[in-house]
Order: sequence, then C-alpha cells, then structure tokens
Amino acid sequence: MQDISRLLTPGHPTWPGDAPYRLTPVARIAQGDSVNTGELATSTHTGTHVDAPWHYDDAGVRLDEVPLEVYVGPCQVLSVTPQDGYVTPDALAGLPDVLPPRLLLHTGQPAHWDTFPEDFTALTPSFVHEIARRGVRLLGTDCPSVDPMTSKTLEAHAACRETGVLILEGLNLSATPDGDYDLMCLPLPLAGVDGAPARAVLLPAGTLA
Repeated sequence: MQDISRLLTPGHPTWPGDAPYRLTPVARIAQGDSVNTGELATSTHTGTHVDAPWHYDDAGVRLDEVPLEVYVGPCQVLSVTPQDGYVTPDALAGLPDVLPPRLLLHTGQPAHWDTFPEDFTALTPSFVHEIARRGVRLLGTDCPSVDPMTSKTLEAHAACRETGVLILEGLNLSATPDGDYDLMCLPLPLAGVDGAPARAVLLPAGTLA
C-alpha cells in the first residue's frame, strides 16, 4: 500500500486567499487534562483534496451527493511532460483507446510544499475531453489545480463539468512509478460542501477486484 496524500504539517500552504491550515492544541495530558485533543481549521481545498462539481458549477452536485465508488477502483498513474505549461492530448500517445476509469497525472511536483507552487502544470480542455472519450471518470493531478493559478475562466474545470469527469488535486506522486493500480480515495464525509481533504492510497492492481 502506498500513501499518495500530502502530509499536512504546520504552515502547509493553501491556495492564496484561502483559509490557512491551523491545528491548535486544546487539551493536553501533560497539562493535567485526561486526553489530548486539537482544533482543526483549514480550507476545503487543502493539500490532497477532491473538488465536488459545486466548486466550479453552481448547479453542480455537492460532495455528499457524489457516489463514493467514483473514488475507489482501478486507476493508472501517468507521468506527463507539459507543452508550454499545459498537458495536451499528446500526453496520451501510445496508450490504449480505452483507459481505466481513474487517471492520475504525475507532473513532477515534490512530496512537500514549503510554499505554494504558483507555477504548476495545468490541463487543456482538449486533454480532458480526450480522456473522457477514453473512459476516464476521475482525473487526479499532483498539482493544486487543473487550471493555472491566474485563470479566471477555469477552462479545464469547465471541461470536467461538460464531460462529467470528477477532480482529485494535490496528490503526492513523487515516489510512484507509472503503471496500473487500485485507488482508494476517501474524502472527509462533509455535507453540502464544495470539496474536502482526502486520504488517497494506491494498492496493487486487482486488490479490490
């Protein structure tokens, strides 16, 4: 089993303008309390997280309406090389016409972000449409977003809305070889939200069959 989630540590960066990640001690045994507890506060899009369609479509479903089965099952990890900062359909050259339902893109992001990675690899709408045509229903990336940080039109998100492809962002694929796996990605079960942090792990292909 390989954990491909980003470890949330003090100072973990969030999207500029989003609520910062904070884990505040509340009770401590060393101070006379009966237990250790803490208070967690952060953006719904911190670290490894899923986007519910409502995040980028006001008519889209919210996280608790997304079937959990979308996040569990066969997947492929694929290293991609950007063209002018974007992943294009050329990244799929040589792959079968039918892909696993879940595709995770390794663009070269490191295992830990000391600062927010403002210059990262985004996706073209044509890439999203092509993977959808090939059967992909969940698209994962090691970047914080499928669109550039400065985008106001969110064209890759719009392409996901048009094709019904769901989004998983902020993966840690720095030590993951390309290939076929089983994915188990469990977002926090929050009602009525636009997304949530998730724990994502890879298992050997066929484990969940």
